[in-house]
Amino acid sequence: MTSSPRPASTQEDARGGRGGGNAMALFVIASCQLMVVLDITIVNIALPHIQRSLDFSTASLSWVVNAYTLTFGGLLLLGGRAGDILGRRRVFIFGVLLFVLASLLGGLAQNAGQLLAARALQGVGGAIASPTSLALISTTFREGPERNRAFGVFAAVSAGGGAIGLLAGGILVEWLNWRWVLFVNVPIGLLIALATPRYIKESERRPGRFDVTGALTSTAGMVLLVYGFIRAAQDGWRDPLTLASFAAAVVVLVLFVMVERRTRQPITPLHMFADRNRAGTYGIMLCLAAALFGMFFFLTLFVQNVLGFSPLRAGLAFLPVSAVIAVGAGLASRFLPVYGPKPFMVAGGLFAAAGLGWLTLTDVHSTYAGSVLGPMLVFSFGMGMEFVSLTLMALSNVPVQETGAASGLLNATQQVGGSLGLSILVTVYGTASRNEAEKQVPRFLEQASPAERLEFQRTGELPGVFGAEVLTSGVSAAFITAAVFAGLAALVAVVAIQVRPSDLERLQGGSPGAPPG
Repeated sequence: MTSSPRPASTQEDARGGRGGGNAMALFVIASCQLMVVLDITIVNIALPHIQRSLDFSTASLSWVVNAYTLTFGGLLLLGGRAGDILGRRRVFIFGVLLFVLASLLGGLAQNAGQLLAARALQGVGGAIASPTSLALISTTFREGPERNRAFGVFAAVSAGGGAIGLLAGGILVEWLNWRWVLFVNVPIGLLIALATPRYIKESERRPGRFDVTGALTSTAGMVLLVYGFIRAAQDGWRDPLTLASFAAAVVVLVLFVMVERRTRQPITPLHMFADRNRAGTYGIMLCLAAALFGMFFFLTLFVQNVLGFSPLRAGLAFLPVSAVIAVGAGLASRFLPVYGPKPFMVAGGLFAAAGLGWLTLTDVHSTYAGSVLGPMLVFSFGMGMEFVSLTLMALSNVPVQETGAASGLLNATQQVGGSLGLSILVTVYGTASRNEAEKQVPRFLEQASPAERLEFQRTGELPGVFGAEVLTSGVSAAFITAAVFAGLAALVAVVAIQVRPSDLERLQGGSPGAPPG
């Protein structure tokens, strides 16, 4: 249904009005983004409890993270396209309600399969709601200071969501149980869906096509690839299903590239990779996301299962990460006009690699203050420097009509890189922990009582310090690989990124002497 052009004042009223209306619109949009972003970290804190409750192995436990991030990252660009074609408010509400339904089903899950299906559905809902929420800022707020402030709030929520999720996850698991890290989304999401029609206007629909084939083949190919790595962690590299999964992944991903090259409106514009700096940026994000996801996943298990932290204490233990990321980001933002992005991209990768390398020294006798906090802060400082530089480079020399695709592709790369990287780290963990278990089992059996032997035969899990040794050995090996990922990011920055400080205005779409836009 179309309508005739209206006076500016009427259009402003339709955007939610002045003052309180716009404030409420921003609150609704930011609340949705917070709900979607924190859902990764809020579940991370609950992982040890989910593992015990639903009988996950450590390798299969990574699917609780990957099921969400793979569908979220794989369908993110399709979700943004859906908002443009069908109307952003309508699609936003649908995405939020789908996220609510999936959260409810996940909280009610009685076995691993039900939880993983719910987490995948959550990712679909997030992929629909998140890009649409960002786009709604453009249709709800006037261009200029008002819209800039709204983007600032949105960015702050996106950056702080991880820390809030860690703390909220710790509180919910400790005071209630792990199911509430999913149930908590239900009342929040319903309130968002009810408030949206009141404070946010519908956007004008744009003609276009859905590249469903491209979205599905890219997501399916990454799922098969991740499954192959996790299967290898459990059953070895010679397992027929492991090999079949890798072969199928190659076939499907090649099909995806063929589809994207031929379709008129591809979900992943392959020409984005033609620019050397932008292609390097995506490669750096792929490596860093692998390191970041791995750090959170394995440190969560370590501090709770080895150091004996409660969920709440574990959440508090990770809070310095967000604070130091903000410090690194602030430093990079301040000096980018002077030195350009490349030095921060190189230094950020090296800091991240150094922090992860330091974490490899942890053992069963480690303490949080002595062995975890320091390397975690070094890693976080490097990541803060990277995030600002990567965002700038991803949007460099991009036409206005393609900025959404460029930023969406960076976000999708982060989610897919995190999932793929975590699956590789889980494979490394599985190999190292199996080797360590072969050493620890004879020692355990020498000391075990008959009851302890029976329990070991039933579960296959080594108790006490023996199990801690196995876990720590696997985690240390995973951190070595994560450090390699971060070092590779620094190397890509050295080789691929070619930009000088004097190029910044051109990269940001301006020209020398042009006022900031």
